[in-house]
Amino acid sequence: MVDPSPRPSADVTPGRSETRGASGGEARAYLGQAGEYLHAAQESLSVGNYNAAAGNAVVAGIAGADAIAAARLRAVWRGEHDQAPRHLETAGAEGKDAARHLRRLLPLKTRAQYDPVPVSAAAARAAVTAAERLVAISKAVVGQLDE
Repeated sequence: MVDPSPRPSADVTPGRSETRGASGGEARAYLGQAGEYLHAAQESLSVGNYNAAAGNAVVAGIAGADAIAAARLRAVWRGEHDQAPRHLETAGAEGKDAARHLRRLLPLKTRAQYDPVPVSAAAARAAVTAAERLVAISKAVVGQLDE
């Protein structure tokens, strides 16, 4: 007899949710983290530390995305990073806009943090710009929690 139940994809652990519940307070905390990492990215860029700039920009973007998801969806992504933008897109127009920036940042994560080949100045600048835009969106979304 054939089992008609759907099979989980190879990248999903059976019985494990790919999201975790989150609160408005956590949205604010993620936003704080995003700001810290963004500041570190900007400072690193200003002194020519391009790997650190790109790496911190990626982490700022991830934290900003979590702030948006926590504020709008009350759930943050905990699966593979490359799938997080799809979750973020479900958080309304701002989530879709933020997901575009997150998609620009995520490919740099491994390269900036683990690869021996240095990140170029242009790639680091682009990463910091994407992080700035994503964090600005997350500030606007989290700011709506207080209204």
